[in-house]
Amino acid sequence: MAGAHRAVAHRAGVVVTAAIARAGRAFGRFWLDFLVGDTPELFVVTLVVVAISFGLASVPRAVAVVVVPLLAFGAVVWSAARGRVRQR
Repeated sequence: MAGAHRAVAHRAGVVVTAAIARAGRAFGRFWLDFLVGDTPELFVVTLVVVAISFGLASVPRAVAVVVVPLLAFGAVVWSAARGRVRQR
């Protein structure tokens, strides 16, 4: 009887592990689609702007306050120009 109980417990553990793996893959696909979506270049540009922002941590705050918004504005303008070219 103990062997049957272990077999049932083992199958239950396999089912739980498979469910967790499936949920993890679904979670990863959601975030990939949410962050990257149809325009992966925007995701990359956002990462670049954030990286530059972290890099500006050692410079005076006034420089960062000017540079980061200019980078963000430039990224938006670049994206809009790229979108217009795609529609033509």
